[in-house]
Amino acid sequence: MPFAKAGGIDVFYERVGSGPRLLFISGTGGDLRLRPNVLDGPFPKHFDMLAYDQRGLGQTSKPDEPYSMAQYAEDAVNLMTAIGWGSALVIGVSFGGMVAQELAINHPHVVEGLVLACTSPGGAGGASYPLHKLADMGAEERARFMIPISDTRHDEAWAKANPETYETLVAMAAADPYADEEGHDMGRRRQLEARAMHDTWSRLDQIRCPTLICGGKYDGIALPETQELMASRIRGAELRFFEGGHLFMLQDRTALPAMISFLKGEDAD
Repeated sequence: MPFAKAGGIDVFYERVGSGPRLLFISGTGGDLRLRPNVLDGPFPKHFDMLAYDQRGLGQTSKPDEPYSMAQYAEDAVNLMTAIGWGSALVIGVSFGGMVAQELAINHPHVVEGLVLACTSPGGAGGASYPLHKLADMGAEERARFMIPISDTRHDEAWAKANPETYETLVAMAAADPYADEEGHDMGRRRQLEARAMHDTWSRLDQIRCPTLICGGKYDGIALPETQELMASRIRGAELRFFEGGHLFMLQDRTALPAMISFLKGEDAD
């Protein structure tokens, strides 16, 4: 299994595909052992793709100390350096989009192009839903609470009309096969603590690379109006909305091809 020593921690990563270099930064609770994941999708058919478990998660080191968003960005740079990458295209999804913002602001030389998906800048630009406030909920309770927020179409009436689909969503959201691992809960909590402090709003104008901002039309976690505000703040940013909620990348088949076309510098269909 591939590990890299990156800034004092051991980072678990996977690298697949061929083509231009693409760094993928995952969302809250991301763990590459959970399959299928982004590595099983279309990106490796177009890119030399690097994905990794962020500090506190998966098989990467879990130091029990405060984490910061800038530190998560440093981890990304250190991983790239460890495998010999000087720069790459970058996709950041949800929490990963927050990390990607810090990366593009603090280390502009390493980001060739940027996709920010279902994420937020924090501060006056709007924060994503405060997941840290749900930390004391059980997995199933939290799943049921978040389903109508993740996709605002999935309200109580929808759940009653689609009971089998609803229960499947609950089971998927609540599943956590590695919950009993040492450091698991601590690492997740540390990530949520860092997430709660995220704020790049006043610095977004420092992002100068080509940027695509993507959101779901029915996302109650990273709100559509927040995507619009980010796009207004980043020079030349493109903005696209897709049919779906926070998981629009899975819900709308046109989303991933649009990201690929942007990153390859092609005109979107």
